[in-house]
Amino acid sequence: MSRKIAHLTTVDLSLRYLLLAQIDGSLAAGDEVLGISARGPDVAFLEERGMRFVELTGSTRAMSLRQDLRAARSLWRILRHERPDVLHTHTPKPGLYGRIVGRLAGVPRVVHTTHGLYAAPDDRLPKRLLVYILEAIASRFSHVELVQNPEDLELMGRWHIASRRKLRLLGNGVDLDRFQPVEEAQRQAERAALGLQPHDVVVGLVTRLVAEKGIEELVDAVAIVGSPFRLLLVGPHDPDKADDLTPAVLERAAANGAILTGHRPDVERLYAAMDLFCLPSHREGFPRAAMEAAASGLPVVATNIRGCRQVVDPGVTGTLVPVRDAGALAEALRFCAAEPARRTLGIAGRAKAVTDFDEATVVARVLASYDPSAD
Repeated sequence: MSRKIAHLTTVDLSLRYLLLAQIDGSLAAGDEVLGISARGPDVAFLEERGMRFVELTGSTRAMSLRQDLRAARSLWRILRHERPDVLHTHTPKPGLYGRIVGRLAGVPRVVHTTHGLYAAPDDRLPKRLLVYILEAIASRFSHVELVQNPEDLELMGRWHIASRRKLRLLGNGVDLDRFQPVEEAQRQAERAALGLQPHDVVVGLVTRLVAEKGIEELVDAVAIVGSPFRLLLVGPHDPDKADDLTPAVLERAAANGAILTGHRPDVERLYAAMDLFCLPSHREGFPRAAMEAAASGLPVVATNIRGCRQVVDPGVTGTLVPVRDAGALAEALRFCAAEPARRTLGIAGRAKAVTDFDEATVVARVLASYDPSAD
């Protein structure tokens, strides 16, 4: 039986880059799929795939209670008009008000994905308590809580943030056909297109340009190791975020030979140009870019935090370092770039991706969560 599935996010970027496989999976199953978010440049692409889009008025990534209330009212009107069978909420703010509004609007099935609790275990207690309390309130209005990270799942059960009968481990995955190791000829072609030299050791990062991703520490680490290491930084600014990266940091990176591409939809070509991948984040849920890099056969250097611990097996597929430690990052870059470690770690990373990060498995779990008989 065909269903109407509504995915709620803050911006259309999330619909495309976080949820595309789930949207495609529902469409392939014969469901009607509705995307609800702020309107942006990715809407046309999503509509071409077969998704129908409805604009969420007032939705913004910025901290604005007034705009969030506007978005909640807009969602109420949309749900009362569209009458979806399933409302699937994502990202922090829509995840909070969306579950409540969805249940009150009479949606038969409300599902939420925790892509990463918005409080890390080492955050100050007041922040953690606020996040846990808000999540506990919102979870009372859902039917299923899909949790990507096993550490979050354990914490949510232990703190009674959600009922254990609602909690399900989702995991995370990527397209293993799109992201895979390439032949040497293609690798050299992609590097030449970026103006890279054959002897360059390319350290890559694909992310939003915000401070919590540890970009400043990575810039410092690449400066410490020096030539022939070069940074390839891929991703857009995020001006709605208070920690949007300052021009001074990017200017310092460029002065040390970094290549800054901005947002690129063809990131698989950029992974092909890299020698290793580095994600020095301060906070993560289950980082997609690190999985993409592993699937592409790259060693991964990351911080020893929730999310990164699920992607990197230290000494096997890469290495983990302390947060905000440029010196440790530099040492890890040297280790992972040296042969034979680079090749060995990359092969193991691809093998782990095939075993643990297949998005087809994640899509199957999501579609199963829409079925009340599975409860």
